[in-house]
Amino acid sequence: MGGGMEANKNKFIEEWGSARENLEHNFRWTRRNFALIGLFGIAIPIFVYKGIVKEFHMQDEDNGRPYRKFM
Repeated sequence: MGGGMEANKNKFIEEWGSARENLEHNFRWTRRNFALIGLFGIAIPIFVYKGIVKEFHMQDEDNGRPYRKFM
């Protein structure tokens, strides 16, 4: 009924999918990986949190309220 509709596999997509499936087996800890995890996993979230808290303190100061206590 639906003959002649075979899918052609793309070699590059198949390699990418295979690499993604086996990432935990091929991962290596390097200086670059430590730096990226430190930057995006620790430093940026801390800076975002500090900026949000600073904004809250500025709003409290403008409205004459005492500072809220955060971590």
